[in-house]
Amino acid sequence: MNTGLAAAIIVTSLGLAVWCLATAARDRAVGRPQLLAAVVVEVVVLVQVVVALARVAGGTRAAEPATFLGYLVVSAVLLPAAGWLATMERTRWGAVILGVASLVLPVLVARLQQVWHG
Repeated sequence: MNTGLAAAIIVTSLGLAVWCLATAARDRAVGRPQLLAAVVVEVVVLVQVVVALARVAGGTRAAEPATFLGYLVVSAVLLPAAGWLATMERTRWGAVILGVASLVLPVLVARLQQVWHG
């Protein structure tokens, strides 16, 4: 696992979470800039997924391969699913959905790091 990518995901995701939850606190729905920020975070997540899969294909194995693959898949689909739900829910709760997903993503990335290193 690339620790630089993991750190970038954690920092950007936490920033997005603060932004979304502050928007929810102001009783506003998710806006286009927040969704674009989620796309940027997702791009970095997908780069991490590709790097991880390339390392696995190259012969490096995680301590727990099934668990690692599960966390990898969930980290890849979490933000798109939350973004879709946030656009469907045009109230403050859409911002809460995207904010909570952005809080969960750093936990998934931290667990990916732990499972990778054993």
